[in-house]
Amino acid sequence: MTSKKELSERDICTKYIQPALEKAGWDKLTQIREEVSFTDGRIYVKGNLTSRGKGKRADYILYYKPNIPIAIIEAKDNKQNVKAGIQQALDYANILDIPSVFSSNGDGFYQHDRTCIDGEIEKELSLDQFPTPAELWERYKKFKGIVTEEQERISAQDYFFDGTNRKPRYYQQIAINRTVEAIAKCQQRILLTMATGTGKTYTAFQIIHRLWKSGTKKRILFLADRNALIDQTRRGDFRHFKDKMTVIKQKKIDKSYEIYLALYQGLTNYDEDKDAYREFSPDFFDLIVIDECHRGSASEDSAWREILSYFKSATHIGLTATPKETETISSTEYFGDPIYTYSLKQGIQDGFLAPYKVVRIGLNVDLEGWRPEVGKTDKQGLLVDDRIYNRKDFDKSLVIDERTESVAKKVTDFLKKTNRFDKTIIFCVDIDHAQRMRTAIANANSDLMAQNSKYVMQITGDNDEGKRELDNFINPEEKWPVIATTSKLMTTGVDAQTCKLIVLDSNIASMTEFKQIIGRGTRINEEFGKTFFTIMDFRNITDLFADSAFDGDPVRLKEMEEDDEFESPEDEAASSETVIDENGDEVTFDTPYTPPDIIGGGDIISEPRPKYYVNGVNVAVLNERIQYMDGNGKLITGSLKDYTRQKVLEQYKSLDEFLNKWNQADKKQAIIDELIEQGVVFENLKEAISKEMDIFDLICHTAFDQPPLTRNERVNNVKKRDYFTKYGDQARKVLEALLDKYADEGIENIEDMKVLQVNPFDAFGSPIEIVKLFGGKRQYQQALIALEQEIYKAA
Repeated sequence: MTSKKELSERDICTKYIQPALEKAGWDKLTQIREEVSFTDGRIYVKGNLTSRGKGKRADYILYYKPNIPIAIIEAKDNKQNVKAGIQQALDYANILDIPSVFSSNGDGFYQHDRTCIDGEIEKELSLDQFPTPAELWERYKKFKGIVTEEQERISAQDYFFDGTNRKPRYYQQIAINRTVEAIAKCQQRILLTMATGTGKTYTAFQIIHRLWKSGTKKRILFLADRNALIDQTRRGDFRHFKDKMTVIKQKKIDKSYEIYLALYQGLTNYDEDKDAYREFSPDFFDLIVIDECHRGSASEDSAWREILSYFKSATHIGLTATPKETETISSTEYFGDPIYTYSLKQGIQDGFLAPYKVVRIGLNVDLEGWRPEVGKTDKQGLLVDDRIYNRKDFDKSLVIDERTESVAKKVTDFLKKTNRFDKTIIFCVDIDHAQRMRTAIANANSDLMAQNSKYVMQITGDNDEGKRELDNFINPEEKWPVIATTSKLMTTGVDAQTCKLIVLDSNIASMTEFKQIIGRGTRINEEFGKTFFTIMDFRNITDLFADSAFDGDPVRLKEMEEDDEFESPEDEAASSETVIDENGDEVTFDTPYTPPDIIGGGDIISEPRPKYYVNGVNVAVLNERIQYMDGNGKLITGSLKDYTRQKVLEQYKSLDEFLNKWNQADKKQAIIDELIEQGVVFENLKEAISKEMDIFDLICHTAFDQPPLTRNERVNNVKKRDYFTKYGDQARKVLEALLDKYADEGIENIEDMKVLQVNPFDAFGSPIEIVKLFGGKRQYQQALIALEQEIYKAA
C-alpha cells in the first residue's frame, strides 16, 4: 500500500482535502473550485514572436456564491509540513481580496485569518475542524464591513449568467464586489480605475444588474461622451436588459424605461431652459454610471457636472482608465479615491493585456528645427514668418510635404517587413493632418489601393465615409480598412482588438490622452494573431513612459536612422481645435471652442490663424539610440549589451556561478526563461552581436567577457571527439540530427520533446518509437543531457 508520504499533491487533494471540505458542508458543485487559474501568464516578446509565461493558479478557491470568493487553500504533498503553502496562499489572497487563507499537506489545515476575528491570526486545524461556509461568510462580512441584514442581502445578490461559460476575471470580480458592497453601505460617490482593454463595460453591466435585480437601484442612467461607446454598450453586454433599456436620442425623453443610455451632450443644450435632462425630476434616477469620467465630469463647469449636480440624490459611479489630476480638475476630488485600481502594468504582467515594443524615429527637421530661407513663400504665395519651426509647429502652423511623406514611407516600410495588413492607427495633429496623411499613405501603397481604395481611410468626425467604416476597421473579421488616420475621434472608446501598430505623429503632452491612445493597442486577440503591438513614435511622445504617472512596461525602444531597416509636455492646442459635439462626433474649429450661448447669436465666430504649406525641404532621419524598460516599467538608457550584462550579473555574481547553474540544469530553457522574465530579449541580442552564437555564448561573452564560439564551432568540437560510438546505429543518427538541429536553431529547440515530431526526426518513427531506441524516455533524456554536456565542454 502506498504511504501518505509517497502521494502526489493532487492525490493529497483528492484523498484528504476534498473530503474534509465536503464534510464541513461545502457544496462541491457550486462552492468548491479546484486548480483555479486566475491570470493568463505574461506574454514575452521575442523579436516578432511571443510566448507566454506561467499564470497564477490557486489549488482551491471556496465561494459563498459564484464570484463571491471567501477562502483560498494552497495544497502541498505530505513530504512538506502543513504550513508550507501559507505564504503563497497569502500572496494570492491579497491579490484576490480574500480574507480566509489555508495551507494543507493532508494531515490538517494551517489557517491565517486576515480579520483576526477571534483574536488569533494563525492556528493549526485538524482535517475535521475546517470551518463551515456560514462561519467563513461571517468572517468575510467582518473583512468587508458588512454589518446589517440589508447590506448582506445586497452584497450577496447573484451575478448575471447568460448560459455560457463566461465569468468575470478576478480583477473584474473584485471591482464588482467592492462597488456593490460600497453601495450597500450607502456610499454615494465611487471611482473605479481600470486600464483600457480590461472590460470596464462588462464590469459596469454586472454592477448595474446586481443592484437592479436586488431592487437597490431601480432607475439607472449610463452616461458616455461618444456615439461609439453608446453603440458598443447597447449592442454588447447591456443587450441583456432587453426591453427595460432605451437609448436617449435627439433629446426625446420617455420615462417608461428603467435603464437609460445617453450621451451627456445629448442631454444638454448649453441653455438651462432647454436642457433635456431637466424633463426628468431630480430624484428620477437612483444610480448614474459615468464612463470615461476623466473626460470632463470632474470639472465644476463641465456639462457632466451640471447633470450630476441636478441628479445629486443618485449614487454616482465614475469609470476611467486614467483619473484626471491637474491643478484645476480632479476626478478623485469629486468621486474620492478609487475603491479599486487595475493598472496597465498589472494587466500586462497578468497576461490579459498585450505588451508592446517602441520604435522611435527622429526626423532632422524635428530634432534640429527648420528655418525658412529669406523671402520663402508657401504654396499659396504667403510669406512664411522667419523663425525656427519645430515639433510644436509642424502640421499645426506649418506643413512640410516631405515630412508627411517621410512618415508615410517609414510606416509603409515597417508594414512591408511585418505584415501590410496589420491594422494600424496613425494619430495626427488635426483633421487636416489626418487627411494629408491618408493621401501620403495611399501614394506609398498604390498597389494595395488599386486592390481596394479602403486600404487606408481617414476616420475623423467630419468625414462621414470614414466614420461609416469604423465598425469594419475594429472588426477582426473584416480585412478593410487596414490603416486609419485620425486625430481625436479614435483616442477612446474604440475597441480595436487587432490593432498591431500605433503611430504617434501628434503633439501629445496630456498623460491622460497618451494612456488612452496606448490603450487602442493593448487588447489581445490570439485567434487573429494579436499578442503584442508596436508603437512608432515620430515626436518623442514616448518620453511619457519615463514619467512616474505612467505604469506601462515596453519591451523595447529603438530609434531609427534614415537607412535603418525594420526587423521581419508640449502644447496640445492646435490652430484647429478638435472637440466632441452634442452627437458624440468630432468637430474641428479654428479657435478654441466656445459654446454658442457664450459668444452670442448661436454662431461660431473665429479668426483663423494662418497655416503655411511648404515643400522642397530636405527631410531625413537622424541618430540611433536604444532604450529599454525594466520589469518595473522604469526607462533604462544604454546599449542592449550593457542591459543584458546588468541583468545576468544580478542573477549570477561570477562566471563560475553561472557555469555551475548552466551545467546542473536539466533544461537550459529554465535559465533562459529566468532572464527573459528580467527583460532580456535574446532575439534582439543575437541581431546586435551574432545570429550564429549560442545563447550560452551570448551570456558568457556579454556578461563575463569570455571569447565566444559559434554553434557550428561547438558542433565540430563534439564531432571531433567521436562521442556517438557508444550508441546503436539508429540512436546515433538521432543524436547527430539533434546536433545539426542545435547548429541551426540553438539549444532551446532540441530540449522540447516536440522536436521529435518534425523533419528529419519523423523519418526515424514516432516520438515513442524514437525514445525506445535509447531504452525508454528516461534514457533518452539522459542521452540528451549528456549531449548538452559535450556541446558545452571546453574545447
